[in-house]
Amino acid sequence: MTFNQMPANILSNMNEKFQKNCCEIKEKFALLTPEKRYLELIRMGQSLPAYPKELKTPDRIVRGCQSTLYLAVSFEGGKCFFQADSDALISKGLAALLIAIYSGFEAETVLKCPPEWISDLGLAASLSPTRSNGLAHIYLRMKQEAVQLFLMKS
Repeated sequence: MTFNQMPANILSNMNEKFQKNCCEIKEKFALLTPEKRYLELIRMGQSLPAYPKELKTPDRIVRGCQSTLYLAVSFEGGKCFFQADSDALISKGLAALLIAIYSGFEAETVLKCPPEWISDLGLAASLSPTRSNGLAHIYLRMKQEAVQLFLMKS
């Protein structure tokens, strides 16, 4: 079954859950000053579960990030679950932000729902070009992993 062949009610339910996650993040960032947004990103990164040392392998490094960032994915019940770690607080926080939205969703959601919601957070103006590039590459890597799951299911 291709993504376009999925029943409308399944797509609608995925979209509702995804939108709920996005709204929760938007509410969290809505009233924060730019400085406090950075602090919230750092807090989110610090709250990620410990990243297993055995997953710190070269194939899990996200290329295009300013710092070294590891991203691992596991597939359970047809859903993607992401883990990340970085030596840089902001990079780790950006990964945590994407994980908060996309982890636990089916591959189709990761592929079909780009992080357009980030512009609503007011982060874009505060991020350096290299951090914005890193954020795009983290999402790209999430999509690549989701494609693998989607192909395994097909």
